[in-house]
Amino acid sequence: MAPPDVAISVRGLTKSYAGFSALGGIDLEVRRGEVLALLGPNGAGKTTAVEILEGYRERDGGEVSVLGFDPARRDRELRARVGIVLQECAVDPYLTVAEALAQRAYLYDAPRPVDEVVDLVGLGEKALSRIKVLSGGQQRRLDLGLALIGNPELIFLDEPTTGFDPSARREAWEVVRDLCAEGRTVVLTTHYMDEAQALADTVVVLAAGRIVASGPPDTLGGREHGVSTVRFALPADVAPSDLPLPAGAAPDVRGGFVEFAVDEPTAALHDLSRWALDRGEGLVGLTVSRPSLEDVYLALTGGDTP
Repeated sequence: MAPPDVAISVRGLTKSYAGFSALGGIDLEVRRGEVLALLGPNGAGKTTAVEILEGYRERDGGEVSVLGFDPARRDRELRARVGIVLQECAVDPYLTVAEALAQRAYLYDAPRPVDEVVDLVGLGEKALSRIKVLSGGQQRRLDLGLALIGNPELIFLDEPTTGFDPSARREAWEVVRDLCAEGRTVVLTTHYMDEAQALADTVVVLAAGRIVASGPPDTLGGREHGVSTVRFALPADVAPSDLPLPAGAAPDVRGGFVEFAVDEPTAALHDLSRWALDRGEGLVGLTVSRPSLEDVYLALTGGDTP
């Protein structure tokens, strides 16, 4: 039995198809009120893992607890406490938004009010519109509303912002943050690295059915200790060899900019700034960057996209 503050607990989860190992014994844990982002290329095992957690696929081995239940038993109480946003949700296109939500609400003992959910997902002006006239982004908002109408404790979001414009994506992120502020738990699969960075408390990267990295987005793959890249415009009449660079640094000059990698940038920046001030130069366009979550993800998965 998982502790009461743990929404999902997985130990040694395995699943094979005709001799092919889709999941090779994965362990993970999601605490209540957190967002878990599950990343991985096609065929990594993401869909299999999520479907097992949702209770739609049987596992071969391992232990799985979802809100204290074994999802393989498909208890009605568990299903009532879980909301799911699939990549495609089948809804009668001739229903209005409000009618579709009311129809789904009828299945639950204590649903959220329809008007509240309509406003929560940003469809207030479309409440009386038929689903068939909604844009792709608006239909995804409705999909989210259908998952929330039952007032779930745990929500599975499969590519929830596909088709959203940048503004709508940010609004959807705020909805997810608000849900977590209410104590709800979210399992998110997404191919947007910025989405995982913005929302996830924990990122789990799957590759070939195994977890190759897990942790907070800012520390995944050692990002907090990763090499930094310093970049700035090379001043006129200055050769790269004239720069006070750290020992062993190999400057790369392209398009008038010089960049170099360094383990710890503080001392290097101090020396560069003092050198520039002494010469009356400016370090135009100076930036210091660490590997992005996308950089780490591509390194972990061999360059495969989610």
